[in-house]
Amino acid sequence: MTDSSNSTATPAYDAVIIGSGIAGAMMAKQLALAGRKVLILEAGDEMPPNVNDYMERFFLSPAKVPESPYTPDLFSDNATFTLTDPTTLNAPRPTVLTNGARNWQNARQAYLIQKGPLAFGSTYERINGGTARHWLGTCLRHVPNDFQMKTAYGVETDWPVTYAELDVWYGEAEREIGVSADKADQTYLGITFPAGYEYPMPALPNTMVDQYVAAGVDGKTLDGNPVKVTITPAARNSRPYQGRRACGGNTNCIPICPIQAKYDPSVTLKAALQTGNVTIQYNSVAVSVNTGGYGQDITGIDWVRYDGASGPVVARGTATAHTYVLAAHAIETPKLLLMSTNGGRTPGGVGNSSDQVGRNLMDHPLYLAWAKASSDIYPYRGPLSTSGIESLRDGAFRKDRAAFRIEIGNEGWNFPYGDPDRSLMQLVTGQDNQGNRTGPGIGGAALVAALNGLYTKQFRIGFLVEQTADPDNRVTLSAQYRDHLGLPRPEIHYSLSDYTKKGFEAARKAADQLFDWMGAEQATDKNPADGPQTFTYNGQKYAYSGAGHIVGTCRMGDDAKTAVVDSELRCFDHRNLYILGSSTFPTIATANPTLTIAAMALRAAATVLKTA
Repeated sequence: MTDSSNSTATPAYDAVIIGSGIAGAMMAKQLALAGRKVLILEAGDEMPPNVNDYMERFFLSPAKVPESPYTPDLFSDNATFTLTDPTTLNAPRPTVLTNGARNWQNARQAYLIQKGPLAFGSTYERINGGTARHWLGTCLRHVPNDFQMKTAYGVETDWPVTYAELDVWYGEAEREIGVSADKADQTYLGITFPAGYEYPMPALPNTMVDQYVAAGVDGKTLDGNPVKVTITPAARNSRPYQGRRACGGNTNCIPICPIQAKYDPSVTLKAALQTGNVTIQYNSVAVSVNTGGYGQDITGIDWVRYDGASGPVVARGTATAHTYVLAAHAIETPKLLLMSTNGGRTPGGVGNSSDQVGRNLMDHPLYLAWAKASSDIYPYRGPLSTSGIESLRDGAFRKDRAAFRIEIGNEGWNFPYGDPDRSLMQLVTGQDNQGNRTGPGIGGAALVAALNGLYTKQFRIGFLVEQTADPDNRVTLSAQYRDHLGLPRPEIHYSLSDYTKKGFEAARKAADQLFDWMGAEQATDKNPADGPQTFTYNGQKYAYSGAGHIVGTCRMGDDAKTAVVDSELRCFDHRNLYILGSSTFPTIATANPTLTIAAMALRAAATVLKTA
């Protein structure tokens, strides 16, 4: 049910959850199934009755970026491409359009107040269902050594949980999400499964792009590891599941599946709501977590509710419960904790006696390489990515440099280069996007032939590079800039370590070798223009993109002096407070984080049910 009253008196619940993304949804459903009464405070809009509202916004948006289907609108004026000023919004968020060189530090366009020296390139949503609304659907497990980097390689830190302890929860998460995969395909680098375990659905078929890459590289060796293309576990139905149809091959997984074959948290939220034990209060921003001080329980969470993206505050209140759960992502969660000083009783913010809240912000900075295949492979058909190279995610090299996983893209050069538009304009005008002369310019049958010879052969690969945890990469509160509710905006300090940059160097060499084995004609820009997402290492320039994997800022550990939460995601400072999501990851690891977020949330829900 939905709380639509204007009353400021909020009833007491068994649990109050901040955020309705995948972690909050998983927690809410498990508590509700056990008969617990749950209130979810969601900063964004109510879930529409069907996907059509989102699809219409996506179709009409002049920019088809990950955030385009969702509220608030990217543009205050679509006709003039005027970006919406975040100071006018009650629940603003970062977008792909505000990470560029022109506006990444323009506070009237970019929500994050970026202090550099490099730009943080990833974005997130503040809507019902959270950022997993626009995720790709990749559901990889971490490899065992991701949890024990200090023990295995003498770098980083160990997680306070092991792969063996999460194995059963990975399985529970895969069933809740509905993952399509082949267990035999996923048994690599120490990954194991319980006897008799099978994924909920068979793997999706690979594409002609995947087949071309596999034919060229399978059986080769890089960094002492065998190279093998495997189909990626995906939160896309290979057959009907949970009342949703099978994937139809739309190359539109990011930002939205038009037929809802891809899982998003609304699936879990709907099941939670059907129990009758969950209330969601939309357009409600948490503004303070209340407590008497460090070592004391949380007593409530203050909220404000607004009307419209830039409308007035219509209600204020305090949500009370026995247990409190923060699941507002790795930037909004530390922002809320840091705002909660409780009149000086928690001077560094709630949960922050360790001074770790906001620190160790990480992502998988992405190295993109693209090429023209030696034969027609017909991209743009099927999901955005169906396969990857996972066999290079671990090895002795991690003592010296970052690991990476390789994603095989099925959208031609769209992501790294901007096709089909960019190549079309270059062929027609004979100039590149900097105005440099590249040819005579063509039209008619010659243009058609050139495009057919290009678009049928395009493909790209993406290297998701491991980033080290650095306490100086952090989220703090801006002293100058605020949103429409008057709340401080997140201030971001971000850079990349030499360990991570060395991973980029290895990724470039790997891409060169892989394309050579395939006989592909590489088109990667190896001398990118200077910008906020470029760096130089060993005399070579690199550009990186954000992977959308925002990790760290409320790390888990065994020691309250160096961590915010314990292995059960329970806050050391306040024992009735849990923090869910990727903010608790001590390291970035080598897999896309969502499956591990879900597994850890389900594990934490079991703890709450035992202890609260």
